[in-house]
Amino acid sequence: MMPRKTVDQQKPLVKAGLAAIPVILTLLLGQWATLPNIEGWYAGLAKPAFNPPNWIFGPVWTFLYASMSFAVWRIWILPGDQPQKSAALICFYLQLAFNAAWSWAFFALHSPLLGVINIVPQWILILLTIFKFRLLDRTASYSLVPLAVWVAFAIALNFEIWRLNL
Repeated sequence: MMPRKTVDQQKPLVKAGLAAIPVILTLLLGQWATLPNIEGWYAGLAKPAFNPPNWIFGPVWTFLYASMSFAVWRIWILPGDQPQKSAALICFYLQLAFNAAWSWAFFALHSPLLGVINIVPQWILILLTIFKFRLLDRTASYSLVPLAVWVAFAIALNFEIWRLNL
Protein backbone atom coordinates (compact mmCIF):
# COMPACT_ATOMS: atom_id res chain seq x y z
CA MET A 1 0.00 0.00 0.00
CA MET A 2 1.32 3.44 -0.95
CA PRO A 3 1.73 5.93 1.88
CA ARG A 4 -0.74 8.82 1.80
CA LYS A 5 0.61 12.25 1.11
CA THR A 6 0.54 14.67 3.98
CA VAL A 7 -1.16 18.04 3.67
CA ASP A 8 2.26 19.71 3.36
CA GLN A 9 3.17 17.41 0.46
CA GLN A 10 -0.12 18.19 -1.28
CA LYS A 11 0.21 21.97 -0.95
CA PRO A 12 2.33 22.42 -4.11
CA LEU A 13 -0.29 20.52 -6.13
CA VAL A 14 -3.13 22.54 -4.63
CA LYS A 15 -1.20 25.74 -5.31
CA ALA A 16 -0.57 24.61 -8.90
CA GLY A 17 -4.30 24.21 -9.39
CA LEU A 18 -5.06 27.54 -7.77
CA ALA A 19 -2.34 29.28 -9.78
CA ALA A 20 -3.77 27.88 -13.01
CA ILE A 21 -7.36 29.05 -12.38
CA PRO A 22 -6.87 32.75 -13.35
CA VAL A 23 -4.78 31.70 -16.35
CA ILE A 24 -7.47 29.26 -17.52
CA LEU A 25 -10.17 31.90 -16.98
CA THR A 26 -8.14 34.33 -19.10
CA LEU A 27 -7.87 31.69 -21.82
CA LEU A 28 -11.63 31.07 -21.74
CA LEU A 29 -12.49 34.80 -21.72
CA GLY A 30 -10.17 35.31 -24.67
CA GLN A 31 -11.72 32.46 -26.62
CA TRP A 32 -15.21 33.77 -25.88
CA ALA A 33 -14.30 37.08 -27.54
CA THR A 34 -12.12 35.64 -30.30
CA LEU A 35 -13.72 32.50 -31.71
CA PRO A 36 -17.02 34.03 -32.92
CA ASN A 37 -15.08 36.72 -34.82
CA ILE A 38 -12.40 34.73 -36.66
CA GLU A 39 -14.40 33.50 -39.65
CA GLY A 40 -16.33 36.69 -40.33
CA TRP A 41 -14.74 39.92 -39.20
CA TYR A 42 -11.09 38.81 -38.81
CA ALA A 43 -11.11 36.87 -42.10
CA GLY A 44 -12.16 40.05 -43.90
CA LEU A 45 -9.27 42.16 -42.61
CA ALA A 46 -6.21 42.96 -44.69
CA LYS A 47 -3.19 41.31 -43.05
CA PRO A 48 0.57 41.62 -43.51
CA ALA A 49 2.61 38.95 -45.30
CA PHE A 50 4.04 37.76 -41.96
CA ASN A 51 0.58 36.93 -40.55
CA PRO A 52 0.69 33.28 -39.41
CA PRO A 53 -2.06 30.86 -40.42
CA ASN A 54 -4.99 30.81 -38.00
CA TRP A 55 -4.30 27.24 -36.89
CA ILE A 56 -0.95 28.25 -35.31
CA PHE A 57 -2.50 30.50 -32.66
CA GLY A 58 -4.17 27.67 -30.71
CA PRO A 59 -1.01 25.59 -30.10
CA VAL A 60 1.11 28.68 -29.42
CA TRP A 61 -1.32 30.09 -26.85
CA THR A 62 -1.81 26.69 -25.25
CA PHE A 63 1.95 26.51 -24.69
CA LEU A 64 2.09 30.12 -23.47
CA TYR A 65 -0.78 29.67 -21.00
CA ALA A 66 0.85 26.48 -19.68
CA SER A 67 4.13 28.39 -19.29
CA MET A 68 2.36 31.21 -17.46
CA SER A 69 0.69 28.72 -15.11
CA PHE A 70 4.02 27.04 -14.41
CA ALA A 71 5.77 30.37 -13.80
CA VAL A 72 3.17 31.78 -11.42
CA TRP A 73 3.00 28.44 -9.58
CA ARG A 74 6.77 28.60 -8.97
CA ILE A 75 6.34 32.04 -7.41
CA TRP A 76 3.31 30.95 -5.37
CA ILE A 77 5.18 28.04 -3.76
CA LEU A 78 8.04 30.22 -2.57
CA PRO A 79 8.07 30.28 1.22
CA GLY A 80 6.96 33.33 3.13
CA ASP A 81 5.06 36.48 2.38
CA GLN A 82 7.61 38.95 1.14
CA PRO A 83 6.94 42.30 -0.54
CA GLN A 84 8.92 41.23 -3.64
CA LYS A 85 6.68 38.20 -4.06
CA SER A 86 3.50 40.28 -3.76
CA ALA A 87 4.80 42.85 -6.25
CA ALA A 88 5.74 40.11 -8.71
CA LEU A 89 2.30 38.50 -8.45
CA ILE A 90 0.57 41.86 -8.91
CA CYS A 91 2.55 42.43 -12.12
CA PHE A 92 1.73 38.93 -13.32
CA TYR A 93 -2.01 39.31 -12.74
CA LEU A 94 -2.03 42.78 -14.30
CA GLN A 95 -0.45 41.47 -17.49
CA LEU A 96 -2.96 38.62 -17.42
CA ALA A 97 -5.83 41.14 -17.19
CA PHE A 98 -4.41 43.04 -20.17
CA ASN A 99 -4.13 39.71 -21.99
CA ALA A 100 -7.86 39.05 -21.50
CA ALA A 101 -8.76 42.65 -22.36
CA TRP A 102 -6.84 42.48 -25.65
CA SER A 103 -9.12 39.77 -27.06
CA TRP A 104 -12.15 41.87 -26.24
CA ALA A 105 -10.63 45.10 -27.59
CA PHE A 106 -9.38 43.57 -30.84
CA PHE A 107 -11.95 40.87 -31.62
CA ALA A 108 -15.18 41.59 -29.74
CA LEU A 109 -15.05 45.35 -30.36
CA HIS A 110 -13.57 44.85 -33.86
CA SER A 111 -10.90 47.43 -33.09
CA PRO A 112 -7.29 46.81 -34.09
CA LEU A 113 -6.52 50.30 -32.74
CA LEU A 114 -7.78 49.41 -29.26
CA GLY A 115 -5.78 46.20 -29.60
CA VAL A 116 -2.59 48.20 -30.21
CA ILE A 117 -3.39 50.55 -27.33
CA ASN A 118 -3.86 47.52 -25.05
CA ILE A 119 -1.01 45.27 -26.17
CA VAL A 120 1.86 47.72 -25.64
CA PRO A 121 1.29 48.12 -21.88
CA GLN A 122 0.62 44.37 -21.72
CA TRP A 123 4.09 43.73 -23.16
CA ILE A 124 5.68 46.21 -20.74
CA LEU A 125 3.95 44.44 -17.84
CA ILE A 126 5.22 41.08 -19.13
CA LEU A 127 8.79 42.43 -19.16
CA LEU A 128 8.32 43.86 -15.67
CA THR A 129 6.93 40.51 -14.49
CA ILE A 130 9.94 38.70 -15.94
CA PHE A 131 12.24 41.10 -14.10
CA LYS A 132 10.36 40.72 -10.80
CA PHE A 133 10.11 36.93 -11.15
CA ARG A 134 13.86 36.76 -11.85
CA LEU A 135 14.58 38.32 -8.47
CA LEU A 136 12.70 35.42 -6.87
CA ASP A 137 13.06 32.43 -9.20
CA ARG A 138 15.01 32.33 -12.46
CA THR A 139 13.11 29.34 -13.82
CA ALA A 140 9.82 31.20 -13.38
CA SER A 141 11.20 34.24 -15.18
CA TYR A 142 12.66 32.19 -18.05
CA SER A 143 9.28 30.48 -18.45
CA LEU A 144 7.78 33.84 -19.43
CA VAL A 145 10.37 34.72 -22.09
CA PRO A 146 8.43 32.94 -24.89
CA LEU A 147 5.38 35.00 -23.90
CA ALA A 148 7.38 38.24 -24.18
CA VAL A 149 8.72 37.21 -27.60
CA TRP A 150 5.27 36.21 -28.90
CA VAL A 151 3.63 39.39 -27.62
CA ALA A 152 6.40 41.48 -29.22
CA PHE A 153 5.55 39.74 -32.50
CA ALA A 154 1.84 40.30 -31.80
CA ILE A 155 2.50 44.04 -31.37
CA ALA A 156 3.98 44.21 -34.87
CA LEU A 157 1.16 42.08 -36.28
CA ASN A 158 -1.57 44.04 -34.49
CA PHE A 159 -0.06 47.36 -35.59
CA GLU A 160 0.18 46.24 -39.22
CA ILE A 161 -3.40 44.96 -39.23
CA TRP A 162 -4.52 48.32 -37.86
CA ARG A 163 -2.43 50.23 -40.42
CA LEU A 164 -3.59 48.12 -43.37
CA ASN A 165 -7.24 48.57 -42.44
CA LEU A 166 -7.37 52.33 -41.84
